[in-house]
Amino acid sequence: MSRHFQVTCDAHDPWALSSFWREVLGYVHPGPPGVDLPEGADPLAAWNDFLARLGVPEEQRNTRSAIEDPDGHGPRVFFQQVPEGKTAKNRVHLDVRAAPELHGEERMAALEVECDRLVALGATRVRRHEPAPPMSGGFIVMTDPEGNEFCLD
Repeated sequence: MSRHFQVTCDAHDPWALSSFWREVLGYVHPGPPGVDLPEGADPLAAWNDFLARLGVPEEQRNTRSAIEDPDGHGPRVFFQQVPEGKTAKNRVHLDVRAAPELHGEERMAALEVECDRLVALGATRVRRHEPAPPMSGGFIVMTDPEGNEFCLD
C-alpha cells in the first residue's frame, strides 16, 4: 500500500518561500479551516486575519505555510520557520519536471525558458548540465530564494 506524503522545507520566511514555490509548481495556498475564500482572495491575508482572530501574536503568524496541488495529485509542501541558516548542500532536493518529453536542443531550450521565468521569481541559476545520453537528458541546477538547491529536469 502506498502512502501519501508531505515535503517539509525549513525556511526563514515561510510565506515568501511558499509563494515562490507556489509559482514554480502551479500550486495554491489553501485557505484557513472553515473559511470560504471568494475567488481572487489572497489566502495569506486570510490566514493573517484568521490567526489574528485566534489571538496569535503578529510576530508568530509567519512561522509556517503550506502549498497544495490544486488537482490533488502532487504532495503538499509545508514550510516551517527555523532560526538557523542553511549550512550545507541539501541531501534531498526537488527536480522540477519542466521538459520531461523533450530531448536534445529542444529540451534544453525549454529548460532555459523555464530557468529565465524562475530567475525572475527570485531563483538563482547555478549551472547547466548538457545532455549525456543515455544517462542524462540534460538539466539546470538552481537555488530558490533561500539557497535550497533544485533542478530543472
